[in-house]
Amino acid sequence: MRFFALLALAAAAATASPVSPVSNVVVAPPITAPAGGAVWPVLSKQLVEWDTSYIPAEAQNYTGSVLLGHRIPGSDSENLDLYNPLATGFRLTDGEVEVVTPVVPPDNAYFVVLVGDSADRSLDFTITAA
Repeated sequence: MRFFALLALAAAAATASPVSPVSNVVVAPPITAPAGGAVWPVLSKQLVEWDTSYIPAEAQNYTGSVLLGHRIPGSDSENLDLYNPLATGFRLTDGEVEVVTPVVPPDNAYFVVLVGDSADRSLDFTITAA
């Protein structure tokens, strides 16, 4: 009996249609600002910028988010603040979005990540006290 159940399951799997991805387009525009070594004072307005020349026509309506990350000095660990995005819902074709530097401890190991359907990471920059 188990053999026939397995045989029926295998036959059903063999005739099932393959799952197709929604899109084969992967968009991960390179971040151009903040540049490495940039300094963002807490609560200041800053621009996150990226190169839009890598965005294909079929991805013109994609939207994105910007997340703040922190590299743990002396290790390979990186942490992203997934719960408090710096910006959301903007079009990737905009090429820039204004953010407000959050209140975080001063350090020179911060970075931002631009998330669309893929992600790109900026170089490290510094956040200072207000």
